Amino acid sequence: MKLIKNLQQKKYRNENGLFVMEGKKAVEELLESGFKAYKIFTTGQELQGSKAFEVEPISMKELKQISSLKNPNGVMGVFHKKITTDLKVDGWTVVLDGVQDPGNLGTIIRLCDWFGIENLICSKETVDCYNPKVLQATMGSIARVNIFYKDLTNFLNATKVPVYGTFMEGENIHKTKLPENGILILGNEGNGISDTVRKLCDYEVSIPQFGKKTTESLNVATATAIFLNEIKRK
Repeated sequence: MKLIKNLQQKKYRNENGLFVMEGKKAVEELLESGFKAYKIFTTGQELQGSKAFEVEPISMKELKQISSLKNPNGVMGVFHKKITTDLKVDGWTVVLDGVQDPGNLGTIIRLCDWFGIENLICSKETVDCYNPKVLQATMGSIARVNIFYKDLTNFLNATKVPVYGTFMEGENIHKTKLPENGILILGNEGNGISDTVRKLCDYEVSIPQFGKKTTESLNVATATAIFLNEIKRK
């Protein structure tokens, strides 16, 4: 119980190479994916894909003591982090430069899954993808998206595909001719893409604003959905 509580903190997730996923559907998806289970706890629900693992019973009272949720739903899984080393930039890749909000990152992971983006590259300043709030927002999509944390300067300098940065004053994405392969960069919620990364962008694109100018910007996850829809539409 102490270990599971500690895994709510990034320090202990890194030290142990473990993370916690809650929810029947999300745990089942991880069991059926490439994630290796460490412990699975349930208050009595049957889990698909769990036959190869020993499922341990737990009372709802005990579960509430270790859950990060106000109302746990009876299933908790402790998993080994997936070690992803093979990065092949094929098709489109999404890059995040300093995204801090767990809900935004979780939603972006889910969007990558929806739009068939296999690889998501995060700067080292981006929130941890195994943060409990991120995991809840992914709704299990973390099982199907490869996530890498890299030095963006090194990564972008080494890439051979065109790099598109998202900016308020960029070219209208709806009028931009887009290639089959590319990199789409989205920045921090408050500051956008850093100056260092901006210099490495080949093109700057934006979402046109049709409403009144009183709205300064779009939420980064909402913007990601619009950009990816346009990329896949073409």
